[in-house]
Amino acid sequence: MKITKDTLLGDILDIAPQTAPIFMSIGMHCLGCPSARSETVEQACWVHGQDVDDLLAKLNAAIE
Repeated sequence: MKITKDTLLGDILDIAPQTAPIFMSIGMHCLGCPSARSETVEQACWVHGQDVDDLLAKLNAAIE
């Protein structure tokens, strides 16, 4: 699986729960919230003021 800016956070967490600390480390503490699980990586980065490309690199490295 390759995580893209359009991948839903819920899908990432279901397939790769080991990525949760990456999200938590950049301030995304509401991972269990129903609305957060339906956000795309891009939407979550926008809301939390994070660089989407940086987060994608970290997430994809974690699932390799």
